[in-house]
Amino acid sequence: MKHTVYVDGQEGTTGLRIHEVLAQRADIELLRIAPERRKDGAERARLLNAAEVAFLCLPDDAAREAVSWIENPATCVIDASTAHRTAPGWVFGMPELAPGQRDALRKTRRIANPGCHASAFIALLRPLVDAGLVAPAQAVSASSITGYSGGGKKMIAQYEAGGDPRLASPRPYALTLAHKHVPEMMEHTGLTTRPIFMPIVGNFYKGLAVSVPLQLGAGVAPESLQRCYEERYAGERFVRVMPLRDPATLEEGFFDVQAANDTNRVDLFVFGKADQAIVMARLDNLGKGASGAAVQAMNVHLGLDEGLGL
Repeated sequence: MKHTVYVDGQEGTTGLRIHEVLAQRADIELLRIAPERRKDGAERARLLNAAEVAFLCLPDDAAREAVSWIENPATCVIDASTAHRTAPGWVFGMPELAPGQRDALRKTRRIANPGCHASAFIALLRPLVDAGLVAPAQAVSASSITGYSGGGKKMIAQYEAGGDPRLASPRPYALTLAHKHVPEMMEHTGLTTRPIFMPIVGNFYKGLAVSVPLQLGAGVAPESLQRCYEERYAGERFVRVMPLRDPATLEEGFFDVQAANDTNRVDLFVFGKADQAIVMARLDNLGKGASGAAVQAMNVHLGLDEGLGL
């Protein structure tokens, strides 16, 4: 028996990739909307209610509107927007978040897909906060360098058109300190002090790395962080804890932001000495940071092999 799935907003970067992945699966029946009716609210509502799983790849307000149209109690919604990532009644779509998260994903009908920067940040900080190695009130800063595909169709077109010499250099943004991922970065790590977060767009299509510098407390060393990650993520198929002070990275002399591209994997690193460390997480912003995470959450919800199609 096939699972019926509808992707609302399949023309966007994330929706298109989800649609492509699921179209290859024999266990999925994709419900499709006629191109001329893709802005027809009644037709979209019909398909949302006909689906066992509905992915929302829409702007925040449009995602909230789409949820309001769903009357079928059996429809599971996986929202890729920012709209519901800290909303009551919604389960955060990161199976590796904490013990019991997979069970929550199986039981719910409302899943909020994580943001790309947030996925990497949360994978780094949540285990450290839970283990008491980083205090919830600790002031934390983070930077993230990402490929331009994270900016969606408009930014992709801007970079691929060329002709603007400014695009050759990395571009820090969100300098108002109000990036939309920050609320979920707090909510799902347990941090009580708002982190200072600066993302940076680079002149490459995809790939993302978040870096968090840490001043370590008494009795805490880089080895403590490494053990914490190894214990927390033991057996996780999509989390790879790299060796402490990864020799391959140090030998090369630079960090390869794109080395997890075309996977659903997040790589975690600890660099440091004495009482200072930099923890880093690398992922494909269109994979584990977006469409891959959404498909993984669907697989968990449906009780399927978590890596099916990934």
